[in-house]
Amino acid sequence: MGTICPCGVLVDAFSEDNNVSFNGQTGTIEGNLTYLANVCVTRLTNSTLSLVFEDTETPNQNNFTFTANEITSVVCRREGQNCVVTVTGTGTVNGEEFPFEAVFRDQVASAAVDDVQSFVITGFFDQNGAAPVEQGSIIALGCQEL
Repeated sequence: MGTICPCGVLVDAFSEDNNVSFNGQTGTIEGNLTYLANVCVTRLTNSTLSLVFEDTETPNQNNFTFTANEITSVVCRREGQNCVVTVTGTGTVNGEEFPFEAVFRDQVASAAVDDVQSFVITGFFDQNGAAPVEQGSIIALGCQEL
C-alpha cells in the first residue's frame, strides 16, 4: 500500500454507440463498451483488466465479457502532456483464451476526453479505433516522471 507504480493505468470507463467488429462476421455491430483495469508493470500478477460489450444493435446476440488472465506487458509512452499506456497479454471469453492488446490514452487537457485508442482481442474482436470515454475515467500512472 502506498507503493508508487512506475508505469500502469487505472480505468473505470464507459463508451456507448461504438461500431465494433467480430472475427467471422461481416460488417460492424453497434454497442456499448465498459472497461475496467488496475494494471501496474511491477505487479503484473495482481493486475486486472476486463472489457464488457453490450450489443445494442441485435440485443444480446453478441454480448460478451473478456477478462485478462495474464498481463505480460505494460508500456507507458508520453505524448506531449498526455500519457498512452499499452497493455498486452491473454484473456478469456466464454472459456476460450485469446491474446489481447489494449491502448489507453489519458488526456490532461480539461476540455479533452480520454479515449481507449484500441482494444483488440486477436481472433475474436476489434473495437475499430478510438472509443471516447469521460475525462478522468482513465488515469495513467508513471508518465509524470518521464
